[in-house]
Amino acid sequence: MRTAAETQVRRPSVVRVLIILLATTAAATVVVELLNWWYAPEQGFGLAVRTGWALLRSFGFLLLIGHVRRGRMVARPFGLILAVTTIFAVGRLVVPRQGVPPLPGLLGFAILTALCVTVVWLLYRSSALAGHLVRHRPRLVIDRDGISWRETPPRRPQASAWLLTSRVAAFTYSPLMLVPALVAGGSILDGRLTAVPAVLFWFFAGITASYAVLFCTAFLMRGKDWARGLLVFVTVAVLAVDLPLCWWLLGVDGLVRDGAPLVAAALLTLYGLRRAGRVARVSDAA
Repeated sequence: MRTAAETQVRRPSVVRVLIILLATTAAATVVVELLNWWYAPEQGFGLAVRTGWALLRSFGFLLLIGHVRRGRMVARPFGLILAVTTIFAVGRLVVPRQGVPPLPGLLGFAILTALCVTVVWLLYRSSALAGHLVRHRPRLVIDRDGISWRETPPRRPQASAWLLTSRVAAFTYSPLMLVPALVAGGSILDGRLTAVPAVLFWFFAGITASYAVLFCTAFLMRGKDWARGLLVFVTVAVLAVDLPLCWWLLGVDGLVRDGAPLVAAALLTLYGLRRAGRVARVSDAA
């Protein structure tokens, strides 16, 4: 007689490989950030904020491990955004303001980049992994049998993978705006009081962006075409606010370090919307 453990469906071997790879990437993120901090010529407030934000990505990889173990569909877009933003977040700290980057930091960044690229390749190219990542989040269900907490497909129309990617990418707008705003807040401590209104506006814009994205994506997941155009408008508005403030308050160095990750997230959002629209048109034609 078989036991429950014997009848349990075994995960594909690629899932176990991906989990090990994600744990390695999380550890590598911490090591590379510590190396960057150790070799940095100036360990100021701005570097501390950016380093702390980059270190948070190690927890993101641990969260992604949980999604992969449970076979959640959200693991693919979440992994893509996490990998891309990690490369930008760590890369902007490797290059110092002056001089050449230290060799240990460059080697660590190269290894971390290779790990992130491998993660994305497995998530989007492995057929076995695609067959595993098909489950939805559990939710509270009330029916004739009573109240239960179980996995159920969403009531809204099935969203494409590219639409989910755009959604996850857009949700990074707010933190990618708040981090440089916090860095700019350090200039207030240095006596630059004229920057107070701009920094406060930056914080307000970053928080507003999160609610705007939440509103857009809520209707986007329900198949509302007008939500696509609204999300494009929000994306353009976010760039129009963040990039000039980065240049004015943080200089060209801040524009590159803090503006480039936001531009990458915006481009990924727009590309995902375009691909999702193309998939929808093909489905309607069929």
